[in-house]
Amino acid sequence: MLLHCLGEDGEDWRGVVGRLAGTHRVFALDQRGHGHSDWPGEYGFARWRDDVIGFLQALGLERVALIGHSLGALAALLVAAERPDLVDRLVLEEVPPPLPADPPQEVPEQPAGPQPFDWQAARAVAAERNAPDPVWWDAPAKVTAPTLVIGGGATSDIPQGHLDELVERLPDARLVTVEGAGPLVHEERPGEFLAALPVIPLPGA
Repeated sequence: MLLHCLGEDGEDWRGVVGRLAGTHRVFALDQRGHGHSDWPGEYGFARWRDDVIGFLQALGLERVALIGHSLGALAALLVAAERPDLVDRLVLEEVPPPLPADPPQEVPEQPAGPQPFDWQAARAVAAERNAPDPVWWDAPAKVTAPTLVIGGGATSDIPQGHLDELVERLPDARLVTVEGAGPLVHEERPGEFLAALPVIPLPGA
């Protein structure tokens, strides 16, 4: 299962989904407030987490490989912590740490005209990045799935040292850095992104 970042939708994975679909049954969700999913105006990482859990339960899916990018990566981490029975493998690309953002995030003024996602989602992300739920920092210790953390190196928006800290808090994890890829590893360097995945063997691989 693939979980996109803020402002995108399931199509964001088009550069890698074909390769993954060759050996796996793949779901690339439009998360709430994005794409063709509902735009209810109520957003937050706990809601995105619960949406994923509800989707898995509705389809009777268990022991999935969960791959998330940025917003989707933090949601995936929270899913794996809340329901470790549902997650067999976890891949976190450019995951924002569950720590107060430094410097604090600001939401730019909403552009005029239609947008491909609900701008309220951007406001919710900024608010929770600036003041995350303190229990989130305990979430990594609850993850039982082998985890691959992928960073984009020095040009990333995420302090790469935070990824090192996260890996230390996860029971079974390792970090792969794709230097120069920045915040969009799977888009800018899809070959290296896919090549990293066998480090954490996916079901059926």
